[in-house]
Amino acid sequence: MSPYSDGLTQFLEVLPAVVRERLERSEELDSLIEVVLDYGRPAEARYRDRVERMADVVVSEHDIDFVQKSIGEFGSDNRAGIERTLHRISAIRNRHGRVVGLTCRVGRALEGTIDIIDDIVRSGESILLLGKPGVGKTTKLREIARVLADEVNKRVVIVDTSNEIAGDGDVPHPGIGFARRMQVRVAAEQHNVMIEAVENHMPEVIVIDEIGNEAEAAAARTIAERGVQLVGTAHGQTLENLMLNPTLADLIGGIQAVTLSDAEAQRRGTQKTVLERKAPPTFDVVIELLDYDRLAVHHNVQKTVDMILRGLPPRPEIRVRTGAGMEIVQREQTAEVEEPGFNQRFPALARADSAASGRPPRPTVPTSAVVAKASSPISEDLGNLVKIYPYGIARTRLERAIREKRAPAFVTNDVSQADAIMAIRSTYQSKPKKLRDLAGKPVNTVVVKSNTFQQIAGALDEIIRQANEGPDYEAKAMQEAQSGIETVLQSGKPFELSPAPATIRKMQHQMAEARRLASESVGDDPNRRLRILPTRLA
Repeated sequence: MSPYSDGLTQFLEVLPAVVRERLERSEELDSLIEVVLDYGRPAEARYRDRVERMADVVVSEHDIDFVQKSIGEFGSDNRAGIERTLHRISAIRNRHGRVVGLTCRVGRALEGTIDIIDDIVRSGESILLLGKPGVGKTTKLREIARVLADEVNKRVVIVDTSNEIAGDGDVPHPGIGFARRMQVRVAAEQHNVMIEAVENHMPEVIVIDEIGNEAEAAAARTIAERGVQLVGTAHGQTLENLMLNPTLADLIGGIQAVTLSDAEAQRRGTQKTVLERKAPPTFDVVIELLDYDRLAVHHNVQKTVDMILRGLPPRPEIRVRTGAGMEIVQREQTAEVEEPGFNQRFPALARADSAASGRPPRPTVPTSAVVAKASSPISEDLGNLVKIYPYGIARTRLERAIREKRAPAFVTNDVSQADAIMAIRSTYQSKPKKLRDLAGKPVNTVVVKSNTFQQIAGALDEIIRQANEGPDYEAKAMQEAQSGIETVLQSGKPFELSPAPATIRKMQHQMAEARRLASESVGDDPNRRLRILPTRLA
């Protein structure tokens, strides 16, 4: 519970009377996140887990003018605040510059919000927080500044571009403790204020909210190279998002294309042009805020980025806040890209890697193959893992799906070793015979329409489902088709079978044709299935 006033009274006072009265009668006022006022539309109150639309309260021009007159002036970023509070009002303007919408955000200073990362905060390492809007990035940033200033006794300077960390007005909110705050006159000047903070005020820690462009990323690197601890937030939900963002990739070391020699490309088993990290990361630790009480920690950003670029997605440490305190439900599993002694410690994984690549075992950990609970040792038995060969599929997305779903599977580079093939439809349709020839055996194949994460994750579920049904899956599918045919013949109505891969559906088609019944495939992969029709074939 916060010892500070949350300023809800001041927040309600700037709202139109009819909206204020409705909110004051609510029993969930403590969980209010924001109020949305759009001209000509019903007002909305957004709580932590629901949205209330006030159908009988249509926002008028007078309502928006009332709020504007009750708050400070909007800055160049269209944000304003309520003095001595942490609340933020953001404006939406029409093409003529007139305000036609307002997002009134409730800001709270809460102690104890960083208890599950307290050890990281006090370690002196630079920390980057990632997460979608509303998961508490700024709240945690504010509490980190207070803890470092008041409890660790460091010289902390906050670069507060939108006055969201320390509130509006010249006197900062007590929620930041003895940390100092530098306001930014124009949002575009944030990077200059960051450098000014280091040069003029001798900070040991600089706190920055929303690093959003290349100039700010460069300023952050300059600060880190001067030995100052950085704590900041950036746009993106995962570390992989950051790597794909050319503007902010420098925060985790930057990505560059490198051309390898023939010998090195052969040793790695890759093509000659590969992606590698350009420089040391600006931030030592990346924390992904999955939700308000659950987060993923990458303790060594340099190692993590290198592993991802080598096609070995890491498994970050997962921490959860519970009623009894902090619980680590998954420990981080990463390894050096070239780690001595791996073959001796994990021979089963080394053999799998060797078989997949066609070269002698190398000391790498295929983390997508590690599916045991993080607190458990790495399993030596790969016999129960499904080996998936990606054909035209984005490997990194498939490995991410395996990691997030904790699926008992790993990605193989050798199609002859594969238990299943995941293929993109356009590629599969053009060269299916080549795929069969490569495999040299009938392999369960699941086809997806596009390379989106959702499609790949759905196909992964289908592969695991089929694998769990055991080696008699084909027999069961044929038995279901036989039962379906009998049902159609007796009832005269269409009958749909369970989803099945193309190879199984083809055999089911042939069974229906043998009984002179028409059939068709319906639905999209991986849920594509056979529908047996009562239409009699000539």
